[in-house]
Amino acid sequence: MVKKQRPVNLELNTISFPPSAIASILHRVSGVIMLVLVGLLVWLLSTSLSSPEGFAKAQSVMFHPVVKFVIWGFLTALGYHLLAGLRHMVMDMGYWEELDSGNTSAKAIVVLAVILSVLAGVWLW
Repeated sequence: MVKKQRPVNLELNTISFPPSAIASILHRVSGVIMLVLVGLLVWLLSTSLSSPEGFAKAQSVMFHPVVKFVIWGFLTALGYHLLAGLRHMVMDMGYWEELDSGNTSAKAIVVLAVILSVLAGVWLW
């Protein structure tokens, strides 16, 4: 049996990811965030549609700062996930697959997502 001597880098803070890798990882993370938070949104919708008292309860819950922050997080994840998904669809069509254009498009969606996040925050508050 031959033992291969390969270098192993276990220090994750020394690894430098390219922007396209970061964008792809964030796309997955935003999808998980939306999956987790959709339960809250479905509960709010169900409560608000149950009765006039339920609507008042859902409305009072919506005004709580922590809930507003969670909804802002959901909207931020949704905006990023939408932009990154569109980027992936464009890449599936054969564009932005080169290293430079892929990294540029990744940086562009992060900037656009930050703008959308700020707009969502202004809209909520």
